[in-house]
Amino acid sequence: MPTLPSLGLGTSAGAFTLSSPDIPAGSVIASRFVLNGFGCKGENVSPALVWKNPPAGTRSYAIQVYDPDAPTGSGFWHWGVYNIPASVTSLAQGAGNSAATLPAGANGGHSDFFDTGATGGNGNWGGPCPPVGDKPHRYVFTVFALGVDNLHAAAGIPKTGSAALHGFVLNKGLGDKLLGKASFTATYGR
Repeated sequence: MPTLPSLGLGTSAGAFTLSSPDIPAGSVIASRFVLNGFGCKGENVSPALVWKNPPAGTRSYAIQVYDPDAPTGSGFWHWGVYNIPASVTSLAQGAGNSAATLPAGANGGHSDFFDTGATGGNGNWGGPCPPVGDKPHRYVFTVFALGVDNLHAAAGIPKTGSAALHGFVLNKGLGDKLLGKASFTATYGR
């Protein structure tokens, strides 16, 4: 089967991948990473993330975490980190709990917890907290490899733009400057 360069399936060393030592793909998310608010009693700590084999020409990364099962009609955005320097290939556990703990140059973007106070600050990690009685929701973690140094300058959008606007730009608006993306999914229900 031929590989598609536009999907950034990796270099000759292997496929572009994203994983977490804290949340294995396909697993149930532990309470340490679940929101502490809106009736959920987790610790709301962002999980560690690691990505490998970025496509050639990668100049920065972006990360988004999305729940497609949220009963909103448009899903629910839990986290966004943009303008991660190309030299960074991981985020430590807790890196998303304060802007000060993100890599130099990176910035957190708005999630759907914007202005609720549930995440301790806008741009911070907001863990899973689906409605009681729903089937377990899927949480899709995605890293994007970009051929630009600054997503906002390249796309002409503000840092304060919604996660959905960032998602559009990352998936479509940057065109061939999206060099690749890698994802994994985990679940949580209550």
